[in-house]
Amino acid sequence: MTAQSSPLAAVVAGGGPAGAVAALVLARAGHRVHLLDDGGPGQDGFKIGEFLPPAVRPLLADLGLLDDFLASGHPVSTGTYAAWGSERLHGRSHLFDPYGHGWHLDRLRFDAFLRDAAVAAGAELRQAGVLDRVDGGLVVRERATGAVREVSARWTVDATGRRCVIGRRHGSRRRQDRLVAAYAVFPDGDPEARTLVEAVADGWWYTTLVPAGRLVAHLTDADLVDPSLRTPHGFREALGRTEHVRRRVAGRGPGATPVPRWAPAHGLWLEPSAGPGWVAAGDAALAFDPLSSQGILMALHTGARAGRAVADCLADEGRTGAALADYTAFLKGIATAYRTNYAYAYGQEQRWPLSPFWGRRRTAISHRAT
Repeated sequence: MTAQSSPLAAVVAGGGPAGAVAALVLARAGHRVHLLDDGGPGQDGFKIGEFLPPAVRPLLADLGLLDDFLASGHPVSTGTYAAWGSERLHGRSHLFDPYGHGWHLDRLRFDAFLRDAAVAAGAELRQAGVLDRVDGGLVVRERATGAVREVSARWTVDATGRRCVIGRRHGSRRRQDRLVAAYAVFPDGDPEARTLVEAVADGWWYTTLVPAGRLVAHLTDADLVDPSLRTPHGFREALGRTEHVRRRVAGRGPGATPVPRWAPAHGLWLEPSAGPGWVAAGDAALAFDPLSSQGILMALHTGARAGRAVADCLADEGRTGAALADYTAFLKGIATAYRTNYAYAYGQEQRWPLSPFWGRRRTAISHRAT
C-alpha cells in the first residue's frame, strides 16, 4: 500500500449528489479537495432515486447550478396521484407550487453533472472507493488498477451513502424499520407524467416516468417479502393485484417484465454525524423513507452544509466546535421534521388493521407520540 506524500485539505468520499456538492463548496472556498467516486450502484444505465422536488430551485441557484440544470433537459414532473387512506386517487399538482414543477431525473446523468461542476470549481476527481479510515487517513482502492493507497487529509466528508464507511466507526446508526424496495424499469407504458402512489395491505407501490422508461416499485418490509417477488413472474403477479399502478403498464405481457432489482429503503440516521476531522452528509448522515420524496433534495442540502462546515473549520480551527455544532443542529432539525411528516403520512392509512406492515408503523407512531 502506497501513501500520499502531502495531506489534502479535504477528501470527500462518495461521488453522489451529497459528495459532489460538498466538494464543489470546498473547492470554491479555495481548498485542495479530492472527490472519490467508486462508480455508483447504477446498473444498466439506471439508478434509483429519481425525483427532484420543486423546492430545489433556490439551492441550485445558490450553488450557481440552476441555469445549467434547467438546460440539461430532465423530464418535468407535474405532480402526484395517490390512493392512500382510500381506494380513490387524489391528485396533487405542482401548478400551485411557488417553485413550479419538479423533475424525473436521469440519475446517472444528474450525478455526473454535479461531479463535473465540482471539477470545474477545482476539485480533483479520483475513480476510487474508500475501504477504511485509519489514524485520520483513508484507505482507498483505485478503480482502474485495483491499487490500494492511503490518502491523508485534514478533513473527510463521508458521503458513502447507507454504507457510511467512515461515520459508522465514530457514531451509532439508528434504523427506523426494515423497508426495502423491489423495482423494475419497463421500457414503455402509460405516458402519464405524474408519479402515482398506491397503498396495499403489505406495503405500498409507486410508479413514475424516468428517461429509461417507466419505473415500478414495491415497498415492503424485508421479512414480509414473498419469495416470488424476486422473479419477473412473481413481481408481475403482485403488480397485477394493485388497482391503479398496474394500469400504468397495461398491455405489457408477463414475458416483458424485467428481473426485479432490490434496494434498502429504511429510514436511517447517524449519531453523532460529525466529529473532529470528519462529517457525514447525504444518506450517510440521514436516509429517508422514499415516501418523503425528499432524498435527493436533502442530499444536496446536507452536502452543501457539510462543505461549508468543513470550509469554516479549515479557515479557522478555533471555530471547529461551533461549526460542527451548527451542522449537527441543522441535521437534527431535518430529522425532527422528517419524523413528524413520516408519522402524519403513515398515520393517514388505516384500512388494514391486521396487517403487520401497517401495524408496525402505527405502533412506532404511537410510541413516538408518548
